[in-house]
Amino acid sequence: MENVTAAGFLELPARTAKPRITGLTHVLDKGASAGDLSARLPAIARYADLWKLGWGTAYVDPSVAEKVGLLTAHGVIACTGGTLLEIAWAQGRADELMVWAADVGFPAIEVSNGVVGMPITEKRRLIEKAAARFEVLAEVGSKDPAAPVSAEQWMTEVLDDIAAGARWAIAEGRESGTVGLYDRDGSVRASIVQALAEAAPERPVIFEAPRKDQQAWFIRSLGTNVSLGNVAIEDILSLEAMRLGLRADTAGLAGRDRTSTASSS
Repeated sequence: MENVTAAGFLELPARTAKPRITGLTHVLDKGASAGDLSARLPAIARYADLWKLGWGTAYVDPSVAEKVGLLTAHGVIACTGGTLLEIAWAQGRADELMVWAADVGFPAIEVSNGVVGMPITEKRRLIEKAAARFEVLAEVGSKDPAAPVSAEQWMTEVLDDIAAGARWAIAEGRESGTVGLYDRDGSVRASIVQALAEAAPERPVIFEAPRKDQQAWFIRSLGTNVSLGNVAIEDILSLEAMRLGLRADTAGLAGRDRTSTASSS
């Protein structure tokens, strides 16, 4: 555990220290510039663990190598978006994409099959191939709101993805927070969450939670050190405050099972 605040005089829930296994904050970058990152990272890097250049933005951004370098220098793991690999696979170019990602300097790559109908056997093959060169984030779930969601199937897929070489499993929620883990109105499918939380406790799932109400639900239900994904860049500090009970949504955490950050290590 670490003293996560600059001041250190309040008694707050204990936070895991980087490099974290639990309590990860996975950021969705929708196209920030290298200048944006250079200005923001000194303040937010200690709270951000994984940084996904969403969708195919990495492929069209001329400053992608500079961004990856900035993130690496600040101890944040940069990752490609799963959609990019899916499209490359559909065109028979998955190997080329991995070579390109390595040349750019990406330490991590996301493998998913929620867009182009990739068979699960192909997803597993790509995980195994990517794991020889990258840290792999494997996403479970479809981006189609009409796709059925099965707790048992998701749990099995998470375990098989990890066995194939994925370091992290991600549960689909999209940028909108209205599919996969969520009903169309954004409410959490608690049975799915419970199954995934129990699936691999030694390597907890990252739950995509783009909305404040969803983040608060996970923190209240699974604790300060739940791993959350698809967090907007502008929400990194506010999420950390929520984890520590410094927002109205989770203020009770500061008085429950609290640990003084001044004495944590």
